[in-house]
Amino acid sequence: MLLKIANAAAFWGDQPDAATRLLAAAPELDFLTLDYLAEVSLSIMAIVRAQDPQAGYARDFVDVVRSLVPFYQRGGRTRIVTNAGGLDPEACGRAVRGALSAAGLRNLKVAIVSGDDVLPRLVAGLAEPGPGSATPAAAFANLETGESLATIADRLMTANAYLGAQPIAEALCGGADIVITGRVADPSLTVGPCLAHFGWPADAFDRIAGATVAGHLLECGTQACGGFSTDWLELPNAADIGFPIAEVAEDGSCVITKAPGTGGAVTLQTVKEQLLYEIGDPATYLSPDATVSFLTLRLEQLGADRVRVSGASGGPPPPTYKVSATYRDGYKAHGQLTLFGHDAVKKARHAGQAMLERLAAHGCVFRETLVECLGTGASVRGIASRMSDTHLVETVLRVSVAANAREPVERFTREIAPLVTCGPQGVTGYATGRPKVLPIFGYWPCLIARAAVQPAWRMLG
Repeated sequence: MLLKIANAAAFWGDQPDAATRLLAAAPELDFLTLDYLAEVSLSIMAIVRAQDPQAGYARDFVDVVRSLVPFYQRGGRTRIVTNAGGLDPEACGRAVRGALSAAGLRNLKVAIVSGDDVLPRLVAGLAEPGPGSATPAAAFANLETGESLATIADRLMTANAYLGAQPIAEALCGGADIVITGRVADPSLTVGPCLAHFGWPADAFDRIAGATVAGHLLECGTQACGGFSTDWLELPNAADIGFPIAEVAEDGSCVITKAPGTGGAVTLQTVKEQLLYEIGDPATYLSPDATVSFLTLRLEQLGADRVRVSGASGGPPPPTYKVSATYRDGYKAHGQLTLFGHDAVKKARHAGQAMLERLAAHGCVFRETLVECLGTGASVRGIASRMSDTHLVETVLRVSVAANAREPVERFTREIAPLVTCGPQGVTGYATGRPKVLPIFGYWPCLIARAAVQPAWRMLG
């Protein structure tokens, strides 16, 4: 029997009514996934949690659950899997249970998945480096630069392993209607329901690979249905691009489609574009559930908005989990003004540089500065050299700074408005007030042994 799984959120901030619209158009769905976590989302949640200890999760999801109350009151049975739990799946789960109880839906069971928080493990490993320790000195090195984690250890904020699908499957087999996780690999939100539904053994790697591909095609929401596509301008009804649905078969193959009546399109092109999105080596796509080769995939257009994807090849997953760690990395601010009139671009550049010189004269030291003239191609690599701004009569001056300390960035925010009178003629667009000083969070990807991570799940209540 086919398993119908859809996605209604590609990131924290995606369309808030997508789940309601999707289930109104396709109420027969078995599962709905919602993906809230990008690489640095947990650092944002850490800031929120510092202000409110109970707010380290995507609170938008609780609103989504409230919006689905009428669906469940009418007898809807679609189960939900989401990583909205962020840094605190339990707090998210309690909030969801509260919303359901307030609506009289006490029969819906909510489970949480934990074990992804490995910050204590990283800190302990750094405290015991070298021969004979449980953690080699080279462990947790940055996957992109090779640097030692010790260089930023005192500034670490979060460290979360990308868990796999197994605890999700166990929670579903245990009767959960809603499964809330912290950090898991994006495709695992789809693989978990497949494991629970089809009962695949842990070494059914080709089938798990197929489900992983299906999850990868779903995870970015409307992108599989034409959002972000090369031919976006030609899409029908771009105001209501559909969210993708995967009809997964027992052999791991799937058909990608969308709800009837929604905009966009599911074609070989849209599916291929999403298939190649953020995958690295197509012969070795690493997931905590399987190592997948995309090279054996076959795609067929079966009809309007229906593309079959089959032939995935899989092998054992790697012996490590990827870890997404974040750390404090100083402060930044961006200021903008619009300039118009003769020599607008030249004046804008000169004004930006003059402002930085004035700040330097006051002893402000910045780690990085950037003066851009938006609209001239300056922000798009390789285009500026092919464009002439001589005759442009309007541009947006954008000046950005970054520093290790807050004070010089704070001073920078007070130097934008004075350009209204000390800058060139033609300055406008200054009604939004001073820019904000924003914290910078660095991203630290590394690996951790699977044996050091203990995924777990439990039913709330």
